[in-house]
Amino acid sequence: MKTGLKERQRNIFVHPASEMPGSQYQVTSIKRHHSLYSLTDSSDAGPEDEAVSAPLHLTPLEKLNTDMCKDEKTIKDLIIGRRVGFYKVRGEIGYGTFSRVKLAFHALTKDKVALKILDKTRLDSQTQRLLSREISSMESLQHPNVLRLYEVLETPSRLHLVLEYAGGGDLHSKICNEGKLSDNTSKITFAQILSAIKFMHNINIIHRDLKAENVLFSSSSCVKVADFGFSTRVTNRNTALDTFCGSPPYAAPELFRDECYLGPLVDVWAMGVLLFFMVTGTMPFRAETIGKLRRCIIEGVYSIPPWVPGPCQRLIRGILKPVPTERCAIDQMLGCDWLLPVEFPWSLAPPEPVNPLQNLLDSECRDMEEEEEEEVRGSLEELGFTTEHLLNNQPKDIRSPVTGVYRILQHRAQKSRGCDSLPVVRGMVRDPKREGLRAYRGLRHTSKLCVLS
Repeated sequence: MKTGLKERQRNIFVHPASEMPGSQYQVTSIKRHHSLYSLTDSSDAGPEDEAVSAPLHLTPLEKLNTDMCKDEKTIKDLIIGRRVGFYKVRGEIGYGTFSRVKLAFHALTKDKVALKILDKTRLDSQTQRLLSREISSMESLQHPNVLRLYEVLETPSRLHLVLEYAGGGDLHSKICNEGKLSDNTSKITFAQILSAIKFMHNINIIHRDLKAENVLFSSSSCVKVADFGFSTRVTNRNTALDTFCGSPPYAAPELFRDECYLGPLVDVWAMGVLLFFMVTGTMPFRAETIGKLRRCIIEGVYSIPPWVPGPCQRLIRGILKPVPTERCAIDQMLGCDWLLPVEFPWSLAPPEPVNPLQNLLDSECRDMEEEEEEEVRGSLEELGFTTEHLLNNQPKDIRSPVTGVYRILQHRAQKSRGCDSLPVVRGMVRDPKREGLRAYRGLRHTSKLCVLS
């Protein structure tokens, strides 16, 4: 057995995604020599040449490439799936109908990620379409309260989505285990969901599967809206849709009537159900059968416990209206009495028309983007990525291993500048030291996150 593995080791070459579109790190037999200093292969370099030109100290990237081609344990891990591309795979942290989610670590940056693994042999044409939409939507959504997609890796039998790791669990489990949220926690959580949905709708993406299970938390309790499998992009927000999507307890009345519907208003209804669940610990519409649930939702029959604060009651009633056009708009929700005390570390408003102040903000935003880009490029150089690597593997290519490293480092830089800072509620007791840091970060990044939101 050991001899056979060594024999295979001599003929193994690991192809990067940049050279094989649609395939990621496929192990094949090939009789070419591999250059240790690039993600691309070199057919004319001989072993003697490599021995002479090999540097005394390999960069992290060079060492990783060497291990993936020559180290017996690394090669074995790649073959049995304990490694996928640049990621070391660990235990399972979740599962779905067509997927499993595992914890993984990037071998170079050491960051934790969530690896969503799909068995390609089980994906029918409809599931493939949904997956394609999920990837397309997530590529467009760079927002503090939306789960990030870093990279897509493909092997002959599996597809892997490399996602931001949200280590704080999901909203459904939190409430089931700990009970309803406090009034202030509900405000902070709901405001972040609103921020994410506002951003999606502004670029004409509809989620269509908002529910507590799809609201995740980072380790710092920052909300991350996730699971875009039913999402869709429309030409404008008044485009009529006709596909029933989502979970029945969160479904709007028009979905049960088999009518065409407006996507943003369906998301708004689901947010009303989410808010009710957060502040009461129960669902507004409950029934023993889908048929009875359907009648409850169409009739809009629910009751709010009297101990829920009045402003929150008014917001819930303004959202959960059976007639779609009568529901609160997102901007109305953001300006409601219940959410007025909430202060974001970034602005929720879109940029105003050009004026002298806006010109200053735009200039500051450009300076920060250049500073962030310079920081990311510096980190890439430390890992061993050269200018040639970046030219040959554009960071916008979601199936390139360089993209994965680039986006992880970019997100790390953004978080260090307060990107994942939580909103605060005026009147709460605050830690002066933390508040000073928050104010400093917010001042530096208000204009940039204004564009994001």
